[in-house]
Amino acid sequence: MPEIKTKTVKPYNPDFTKSVLDQEAQIPTGPSMRYSDNELVEFKDLINKKLDAAKKELAYLQGLITRKDEMGGDESESRYMTMEDGSVSMEREQLSQMASRQITFIDHLEKALMRIENKTYGICRVTGKLIDKARLRAVPHATLSIEAKNTMNK
Repeated sequence: MPEIKTKTVKPYNPDFTKSVLDQEAQIPTGPSMRYSDNELVEFKDLINKKLDAAKKELAYLQGLITRKDEMGGDESESRYMTMEDGSVSMEREQLSQMASRQITFIDHLEKALMRIENKTYGICRVTGKLIDKARLRAVPHATLSIEAKNTMNK
């Protein structure tokens, strides 16, 4: 091993090798603004009403789908496929799509209720600003402000 002849040692720490992990940990403070508890209760009531209506609609659609399945008839019967059978099949497919959308809507509403419990409801997930009350009344499960939604659609 070669002998070192320098008298002072200076550590090699260039700036480009620094990592975000080298910085002191900052405590996340979260959004500085949120809706008041009274406003959250108002939104919770609105969401619960929409959730009840959506669940009733889903039960109705599922009932229609089930009834259509029962009306399909016995497969052991040898009969010809008629135009009416094709329209029943198409209608069943449309009902299934509507039920699927309704399930997704119910899921979004339930997640909005969780955000109310966490007191993060009404805060845009992109900008961190409050979503306008009018937007939340129209689309209570919204997670984006109009501003963020418009920039995402461009």
